[in-house]
Amino acid sequence: MTESGTGTAGDERLRRWRLVLGGEEDGTGRALGGRDAAMDGALGALYGGGRAQGQAERSAGLGGSAPRVARWLGDIRTYFPSPVVQVMQRDAIERLGLSTLLLEPEMLEAVEPDVHLVGTLLSLNKAMPDTTRETARAVVRKVVEQLEKRLAARTRATLTGALDRSARVSRPRHHDIDWDRTIRANLKNYLPEHRTVVPERLVGYGRASRAVKKEVVLCIDQSGSMAASVVYASVFGAVLASMRSIATRLVVFDTAVVDLTDQLDDPVDVLFGTQLGGGTDINRALAYCQSKITRPADTVVVLISDLYEGGIRDETLGRVAAMKAAGVEFVTLLALSDEGAPAYDREHAAALAALGAPAFACTPDLFPEVMAAALEKRPLPFP
Repeated sequence: MTESGTGTAGDERLRRWRLVLGGEEDGTGRALGGRDAAMDGALGALYGGGRAQGQAERSAGLGGSAPRVARWLGDIRTYFPSPVVQVMQRDAIERLGLSTLLLEPEMLEAVEPDVHLVGTLLSLNKAMPDTTRETARAVVRKVVEQLEKRLAARTRATLTGALDRSARVSRPRHHDIDWDRTIRANLKNYLPEHRTVVPERLVGYGRASRAVKKEVVLCIDQSGSMAASVVYASVFGAVLASMRSIATRLVVFDTAVVDLTDQLDDPVDVLFGTQLGGGTDINRALAYCQSKITRPADTVVVLISDLYEGGIRDETLGRVAAMKAAGVEFVTLLALSDEGAPAYDREHAAALAALGAPAFACTPDLFPEVMAAALEKRPLPFP
């Protein structure tokens, strides 16, 4: 590296450290000006309150002023990329208690929409004035449309393939033969002298049909910690409901159970039909889902919950065992989000695993593969 290159790299490191440290006397000996000073002010408004004793305050903070917060939201969108903006917005809501400001339409118009913001808006749903509700719906719809664009096509393609494979026929036409499964089914008929397998039994893919082949029940815990999972599950529920071969039911619960199946054509309506927060009664929710199952051998139940049971745990386990004994494929997801497993009831998770229903966190990108495996009754692809 040339001397000038080294100097440039060193200057950039000092600049970055100066932005990280903030304040006036940070030890770098570097002053900030122009855009860097504005970035430092935006960072300090959010993160400047926790400086060590003796260090200069980074800024006056955001306080509770809606105009100041609105300006700050505009600033961070100017100075930082979208993923960073979303993190800073989330931190502002959590650290500075700005949730109530989101009830003002002008504030909602200034934010960068993402899954976590949707979760916050849903938690404020009942307190939201009519003047804000339409703006909030527009924000939620923007996020939902982004998620559908990202996930819908792959989900439909993956599950269509799984449905076709699960509807195999024993006397297929030549172009419908599943050669991989046919060979495996006839390995006992291998003739060493001819180095070939005699296919006494053919296994084929089922032909396309408009009839319902499988039923899927999404049972979603709507406690506050499950906000992102509720958002993703609502989007996937709408995608599944759009497939003729799958009859989809979507149920949300806390201590009460709400069936939102009739709203699945619009995931925004589904989301505004939820009420994040409250207690958790998994047993009651599964009792309702169990009562709606008419074709257990062709049904997949997906429970999305952190498993902190406020109901009767032994009855919950009994219902899962009964559904599995009847032929239901039962999937337990601790979360359906990009952020890994949340805090969850490990004892309850272990008890479900002992019943053959292991609990694990699932990313939205993995969910189509999980559902495909469940529809085909093969081992689930653990992350």
